[in-house]
Amino acid sequence: MAKLSDWKDPLILLAAVGISNIGAWIYLIALNLKVLAMADNSALAVAGLYMTVPLGAIFTNVWAGSLIDRLNKRKLLIGLDLARAALILLLPLFDSLAFIYGAVFVLGIAGSMFAPTSMAYVALLLKPSQRQRFNAFRSLVGSGAFLLGPAVAGTLLAVGSADFALYTNAAALFLAALLTVVLPNLDGNKTGSAKERLNLKLIVSDLAAVLAFSRQNRYIAAVYLTFSAVTVLATALDSLEASFSILVLGLSEQQYGFLVSVAGAGIAAGSLAAAGLGNRLTVSFLMGGGVLVVSIGYLIYAFSGDFTGAAIGFFILAFALAFANTGFQTFCQDNIPVAMMGRIGSIYGMAEAVFVILLTLCFAAAVELLAIRPMIIAGSLLMLAVSLKMASYLVGGKPEMNRVQAGKAL
Repeated sequence: MAKLSDWKDPLILLAAVGISNIGAWIYLIALNLKVLAMADNSALAVAGLYMTVPLGAIFTNVWAGSLIDRLNKRKLLIGLDLARAALILLLPLFDSLAFIYGAVFVLGIAGSMFAPTSMAYVALLLKPSQRQRFNAFRSLVGSGAFLLGPAVAGTLLAVGSADFALYTNAAALFLAALLTVVLPNLDGNKTGSAKERLNLKLIVSDLAAVLAFSRQNRYIAAVYLTFSAVTVLATALDSLEASFSILVLGLSEQQYGFLVSVAGAGIAAGSLAAAGLGNRLTVSFLMGGGVLVVSIGYLIYAFSGDFTGAAIGFFILAFALAFANTGFQTFCQDNIPVAMMGRIGSIYGMAEAVFVILLTLCFAAAVELLAIRPMIIAGSLLMLAVSLKMASYLVGGKPEMNRVQAGKAL
C-alpha cells in the first residue's frame, strides 16, 4: 500500500489542474457571449475564436519545446497560469474584436505551452507506479470540469455578467498558480542557459533531435502519431456533432445539451473505473482497447436514429476515451525522456494541430457536397481502421508494453 504522504503533492497538482479546467469552461462560455454581443450576434465572429486557438498552437509549437526542456518546469507552470490570469483580467476592458482575437491568440500560445510542460512535470513528480492511477484521476478531474464548468459559468452569468465571469476565471487561474507554488522544485536551479538562447539555429537543432529520436524509436513514434491520428479524426467528427444531432436526428437544443452531459458522465465513469483498477491493466490494453471501443461508440452514434441511440454511442465512446487517454499519458511518461518531452510533445502537437484544421475543413466541405450522416459514418469507419492499426502496433510491440505492470495497486 502506498503512503498517503506519497500522494500529497500529486493531489495538490490535481486540485490546481481541476481549478484551472473549470476556469477554462467559464472563460469559453463567457467570452463566446461577449464576442456575440460585440459582433451583433454574428456566429462567424464566434467561430473565429475557435480557429484562433489552434493557430496559436501552430505558431508556438515550433519553438515552445525548446524553451520547455531548458526552463524550470514548476516556475514555467506558475508563470503561464499568472500570465493567463493577467490577460483574462484585461479582456473585459477591450472594446475591439481585434484586441480580443489578439488576446485569445496569446492565450492559445500559453495553453499550448502548458500541456507539454505539465506532462514533463508530472513525469518528474510521480513514481512510475503512481502514473497510471494519477492519469486516470486527472481524466476524472477533466470530466468533472466538463460537467461543473458550464453550470458554474451559467450561475455566474445569472448573478452577474460575462465580464464578471471572466474576472472569476482569472481568480481561478491565480489560485491554481498559488497551489503550484506549494509543489516541489524538481529542476533544481534550472532557469535556462545563457549559452542556449532561443534562436533559429537552436530550433532547427531541436527539430533534428526530435526527428532523430523518432527514427531511433520507431515503435514509440508510431504509437504516439497513430493515437494523434485518432484524436484528429475525433475532433473533425466532433465539428459535425451539433449539426448531425439537430438537423439529422431532429433533437432539440435541450436534448443536445443533455447528450453532451451524457458524454461527460461517460468520461467520469470511465475515469473512476480506470482509477479503481489501478495498475491491474496494461498500458497497451488501456490504449488499444480504449481507441477501438471509442471507434465503436462513434459508429453507434453515426447509425443512430434517435436520442436513445445517440446517447448510448456517446456514453460508450466517452467511457472508453477515459481509458485511452489514461493509457496514452502513461505511455508518454514511461517511454519519452523527460529531457525531450517538451520538444517531442510540441513538434508532434504542431503536426496534430495542422491536421485538425485541414481535416475539419475537408469534412465541412464534403458535407456541403454530400450529406452529414455519410460523412459521420465514413469518418467513424476510418477511425476504426486507424484504431485497429494502433492496436496491432501495441500487440506486436515491445514486450514490456504487453505485460501487466509489476507495481501493486496503490
